[in-house]
Amino acid sequence: MTKRIGFGRRGLGWLRAGVAILLRPGLWSTAIRVLVRMTPRRWWSHPPFLPVPSRDYLRFRLETQYGSSRAPTDPNDVLEYLSWVKQWDRDR
Repeated sequence: MTKRIGFGRRGLGWLRAGVAILLRPGLWSTAIRVLVRMTPRRWWSHPPFLPVPSRDYLRFRLETQYGSSRAPTDPNDVLEYLSWVKQWDRDR
């Protein structure tokens, strides 16, 4: 019997959000800036040794956005957020 490895609901939401971003080149630079801003300092010195936001931060963001840290990410919400950041940065 083989064990299936899947994304789960949350992982699938993030994958769909990533695809949605890839389909919008106008948001690529904004997405990279947001990722850099959310990445903890010295990310290379602690697991998972990747430049990704901390689990605590993501849990907080999901809880405040959807009312549950277990809710799947809606790609449209991610795109809307990136568009808002792009406009905010432009206006500053």
